[in-house]
Amino acid sequence: MTDAGYWVDLYQDRRRLGAGFLLTRRYVLTALHCLRGLAPDDVDVGIVLADGEHLDGRLRCRAPDADLALIEVAAHHRLSPRIPNAGHALPGWHWRGPYRPSAAEAALSGTIDHRADDFACEGGASIEALQLSVEQLLGDYSGYSGGPVEGAADGGDPAVVGILLEQAPDRADGKRAGNVLYAATIAEAIARFDHLQVSHLIDVLRPRADAWEAPEADERKPQEKAEAWFHRLEQWSEQGYMDPVQIAELRFMVAQRAISSDFGGGEEG
Repeated sequence: MTDAGYWVDLYQDRRRLGAGFLLTRRYVLTALHCLRGLAPDDVDVGIVLADGEHLDGRLRCRAPDADLALIEVAAHHRLSPRIPNAGHALPGWHWRGPYRPSAAEAALSGTIDHRADDFACEGGASIEALQLSVEQLLGDYSGYSGGPVEGAADGGDPAVVGILLEQAPDRADGKRAGNVLYAATIAEAIARFDHLQVSHLIDVLRPRADAWEAPEADERKPQEKAEAWFHRLEQWSEQGYMDPVQIAELRFMVAQRAISSDFGGGEEG
């Protein structure tokens, strides 16, 4: 199960800017339009966790065309909230939004109707997005932007699958009163920001062939090397260096290499 304590409110001084959530223990993902209240040259953002703890943050990078932004938590903070698993959603899954603008506001939920690879978002880019039907007919959902979307198949454990961005207009009068929301997928967010990539670690797991010919080459069995890597990846996860999706990808690569070596399908790694 996921833990709703990973969502955050964003502030500048005492003025609330909008919502976001911890994608890793070091980075908060939010909708860029939630930060419109920031001065152009101001990058300092206050972060308030679900339990009321205040953190210092800094706007690290923007993706204006995708309406996404990444905020870095100051290094001196030691975060305790459990970062939930992230994943891919399928049409027909139930979804819910654990974030609420205030305790008096409704919690959102509904059904994932569609996943599009080419949704034209208001930022101007074509992004991978989820189309969400909402059971709570509120008319205006703007205060929920930047919050996480959790999705699950029937009977399955939920995972964070998207970030709320915008609301579909009511085609009858053009007002934003429809009960259809759009969320960028977590995969889209990860692809937008180099800080969330793991490509710089691939060579660590797949070293050059000549590296294995060195005199100091590791003589451990593939399974022992894999266990050592699993332990190291767990440490990286706990320290917030990468999010669960990235950790899962690297674990798969380690296991794949170990199996290949064990069955003689490639060089021992």
